[in-house]
Amino acid sequence: MFSVPKELKKPTGESLVYCHRRVMVSKEFTFDAAHHLFNYDGKCKALHGHTYRLQIAVSGMLDDRAMAVDFGDIKEIYKNHLEPHLDHRYLNESLPYMNTTAENMVYWIFKQVAQHLPKEREIRIEYVRLYETPTSFAEFRREWE
Repeated sequence: MFSVPKELKKPTGESLVYCHRRVMVSKEFTFDAAHHLFNYDGKCKALHGHTYRLQIAVSGMLDDRAMAVDFGDIKEIYKNHLEPHLDHRYLNESLPYMNTTAENMVYWIFKQVAQHLPKEREIRIEYVRLYETPTSFAEFRREWE
């Protein structure tokens, strides 16, 4: 059972940071897109589409609000730098020249996010995971760079 607080807590002037370690946060997005594969002898050789699920994970030291990265900042990177190339697009035209496999795409997404992250507090990208179907994904991690 939830009880209604008698008053809202107010800052005391002390640090709001409890964790003094690096923390990872992740945000998930979905987008629909069409593509076809080159040099592939299977049904994905033909034009087809997916509802992709994208996970972007970044880490950093906490700021004075006790946040590593605001989820809204990750969303802004997605909206401004990824979504225009991915959502409801023909990926073979909207992405740089590549075979539009999940493996190639996840690396391109990783590089785009890394390029647009804030530079303070050692914020860095940890991984990008791209689901092509509910049970099949590709992933690229910072330590593999």
